[in-house]
Amino acid sequence: MGTDARVLDQVEKRRTLRETGLVAFTLFTSTGTLVCCALPIMLVSIAGMGAFVASMTSTFPILVTLSEQKAWVFALSGVMLGGAGWLLWRPGRTCPADPTLAQWCDRFATWNRRIVTISAAIWMIGFFATFLALPLRLALDL
Repeated sequence: MGTDARVLDQVEKRRTLRETGLVAFTLFTSTGTLVCCALPIMLVSIAGMGAFVASMTSTFPILVTLSEQKAWVFALSGVMLGGAGWLLWRPGRTCPADPTLAQWCDRFATWNRRIVTISAAIWMIGFFATFLALPLRLALDL
């Protein structure tokens, strides 16, 4: 393997690791939308667990701050999801020609796509519970 091939392999590894890091951060931010906004609403509305939510917000006061800034939390996590999706499904995305690196790249790409899909589902659930559930409930007079 020549010097140019090694340099290209190192660049490819760094690019794949950077994408993996962005995908992991996207999963973290989309899960944060559930913890800050959707989960407390669901626990109080459906399960009647207001005391649990009150104890959680007194134990972790950051939840109150995140809930107050939920529009920004959802906007940031939505942008992160969009960026991660673009990195994974953009046109012209290729893996290296080396069979070992190609297999490694394909495995990471598969897991990254799964994580982004799960993150998007979590984000949509959180968005629905935070911004749409109460207006729908009021509109349907439930």
